[in-house]
Amino acid sequence: MNDSAWFLLQALFLGLVEGFTEFIPVSSTAHLLLVGDWIGFSSGNDKVFEVVIQLGSILAVMWVFRARILQMLGGFFAGDPQERRFVWNLAIAFMPAAVIGALGIRYVKALFHHPGVFAITLALGGLIMLWVERKPRYAKRPDDPSETEVSQHASAHTLEQISWKQALAVGCAQVLAMVPGTSRSGATIIGGMLAGIDRRTATEFSFFLAMPTMLAASVYDLYRHGAALDESQMLAIVVGFVAAFLSALVLVRAVLAFVARRTYRPFAWYRIGLAVVVACWVLL
Repeated sequence: MNDSAWFLLQALFLGLVEGFTEFIPVSSTAHLLLVGDWIGFSSGNDKVFEVVIQLGSILAVMWVFRARILQMLGGFFAGDPQERRFVWNLAIAFMPAAVIGALGIRYVKALFHHPGVFAITLALGGLIMLWVERKPRYAKRPDDPSETEVSQHASAHTLEQISWKQALAVGCAQVLAMVPGTSRSGATIIGGMLAGIDRRTATEFSFFLAMPTMLAASVYDLYRHGAALDESQMLAIVVGFVAAFLSALVLVRAVLAFVARRTYRPFAWYRIGLAVVVACWVLL
């Protein structure tokens, strides 16, 4: 196998890794960078490949939720107060990461080159998830009798019931996810749960928030670095993009079905275990 074919095979594999990890709270970026390093994949110092192929996963979510997106947009332009509230809440949640990202993206990307950062954020994130899941603050969804943790503190059971303060809390949590290894989905879901949104609704809101966030990040990265990409790098991005789309298409419904009946504890323990592996790899 020549070098070009091996490079594209690596891109295909990493695209699958991205699609399978983007919407579970284990940090797709950490997996892309760590696995890429372990298999000898080099995408350049700007890490455009790792950012842009995430858009494939986002398009998979948009396809799964296409009916809901059309309902949201139609209601917004028709003056439906609930849909307008939902759209404005997404805008509120999007703004913190947009502002901080535009101002500090170069400093954030500098952290991509330090595996030790992943060990810390993976472990810390796992411990926080275990702590949050032990708190009896999640209310029973009206349409989901399987939820057993009930509390008066949870106040949002549907996307339309999320308040602007809860949306802002989720947006601030997303800023933390700019640090590699934190997990965008993990930070926004846990942030939403702490703000009083039930687990499944927090997950759905995280999916919708990912759409403008990752679209903006991908377009911004291509605008800044696209001209410097050669033909092989562009082809690798296309291959990784398609692989991420197809694998995420399989995973999204599975994640929603899982969170309707289970906690995030297995993912927390996985993060802690991976953090130990990464720490040993860095130290040894």
